[in-house]
Formats: sequence, C-alpha cells, structure tokens
Amino acid sequence: MNLHRFKEQPSMTKAAKPASFRGASKYVLDDELAKIVNVSMALEMPLLLKGEPGTGKTMLAHAIAESMGMPLIILNVKSSMKLVEALYQYDTLTRLNDSRFGDSQRDVSDIEAYIRMGKIGQAFVSEVRTVLLIDEIDKADTDFQDDMLDVLDQMQFDIIEIDKTVTARHRPVIVITSNAKKDLSDPFLGRCNFHHIAFPDPDMMRLILDVHFPKLDEELLGACVRTFYRLRELRGIEKKPATRELINWLRALKSDPDFRPQLLQQGRIPYLGILFKKSADLFQAVQQLGRGQM
Repeated sequence: MNLHRFKEQPSMTKAAKPASFRGASKYVLDDELAKIVNVSMALEMPLLLKGEPGTGKTMLAHAIAESMGMPLIILNVKSSMKLVEALYQYDTLTRLNDSRFGDSQRDVSDIEAYIRMGKIGQAFVSEVRTVLLIDEIDKADTDFQDDMLDVLDQMQFDIIEIDKTVTARHRPVIVITSNAKKDLSDPFLGRCNFHHIAFPDPDMMRLILDVHFPKLDEELLGACVRTFYRLRELRGIEKKPATRELINWLRALKSDPDFRPQLLQQGRIPYLGILFKKSADLFQAVQQLGRGQM
C-alpha cells in the first residue's frame, strides 16, 4: 500500500456528523445502550463494553456498521499481541526472499513496498469512515492497552522503518469489548465511555428471538425461554449457555420432526450439548437434571 499521500497530510478529514444509531435488522437495542452509542460517536470517544459472553457486545459493532453504512474492521486481541502488529507489519521475510531469488516485480530497495497495514492501520488509511471493533481488550497487557489509546487519541502512528507518520483520514467509530477477565488500567477506563451490557431478561430475550424466528409458535417460545433460564441457574456451571447457544438450540428443536414443546414441560430436555459447550458443564447439567432427562 502506497503511503506517500499521508506524509504531508496536516490533519485527518473532518467527518460529517453521523445520523443517530437506532439499532439494526438483527440487533435488539434498549434505549440506554442506544444513547451511549450516539454520545460516544458525538464525542468521538471509544465505547468500552463489558458483560458476560453472549450479551451482544461484539454484535453491537456489526449493528453499528450495518446501520451507519460503514465498513467494519475487527481487531481480535491476543494475549501475546504487540501494539505494532495492530498498526502495521514489515514483511522482512518476503523482502529477504525477493532479494535472494530476484523473481519479484517489487524493488527490494523500496521498504515501503513491504509494509502492510494492521487492523488499526487499515481503519486509519481507509478512504471512508469505518467502525473499528477492538475485541476482548482484557486479553492484552496494560502497556498494550494504554499505548493503543495513545494512538487512538492522536489518530496517528509512526512507521519507523520508513520514517513516516500515518495520520487517520477519518476518525473511526471505535468499539472496545471486554469480558472482564482482567482489570483494565485507570487511565484506560478514564479515556473511554463505559457501558455494561447485562444479560437479557426473559422479556428482552423474547424480543431477540422474535428477530431471529419471526412468528415462532408461542408455546414453543415460552417453553424454550423458561427452560433456558432454568438451565442457567444450575449450580457449578462454568460457562452458562448464552444467547447464541439458545438460538442454535432453538434451530435444532425446530428441525427435529419428533420434538414437541410438551417434552420440555415434562423436564425432558434434548440436545443439552448445544447449550453446554464444556464437558464438565454438560456433566453437571446431566447430574442435576437426571440422566433420564436427556
């Protein structure tokens, strides 16, 4: 990617004021969450979302991108990741091979030809405004978190190999998710808008299921929702079934010609393996429900 046009760029392009976010076709949104999304976009601050897996943190970024008509760029944070990997990568191995074998059309003396943008870099050089999802930031160490926010505050970073500064053409809409497995630093928290997404209550879950299964039989819907929340209350479960598991479980039940909602009312719960993804959790569920209820 040619970076010459960024060298003399004095500042990023001023983005037009975005329309309000009101949800998307497959995302059910409460008023409080809609307000914090719109406030974050207006203030041009990252939105930090916390909540247990399955509460829709990641899907919110997809919904914002769909609703606002913006491309979505996803940075999946890994525990061993260095910030520079999220900004850009210098492909030294390819350059070495090109230099040794001489069969490339690239000029090996041009280091810039071997620079590839990472996910944050892609959001910065994009010709249009993007939604940048930084997923599971709590996996990274504190230095990564704080240094990343420095870059996002300044909207620029340096490529040291070619002595150039990349400045964002448009400030992306930034959504950061955390599963709260590790505490985030105070400076990090202070530079984000924060929202905790609680697990949907049964009424909200019904609205979510209505989006995925329009005109679902009321008897089936009621029996599945009641059973699902009862299963989440079982003791000793490490990974409780979440919304994704419930949707997949419902798909399985609907596809089974022999299934009837009365089975759930009788305590006979099929396909527990779709709801419980860990062997120990499945064992706990079977023990507490009784082996005859599989």
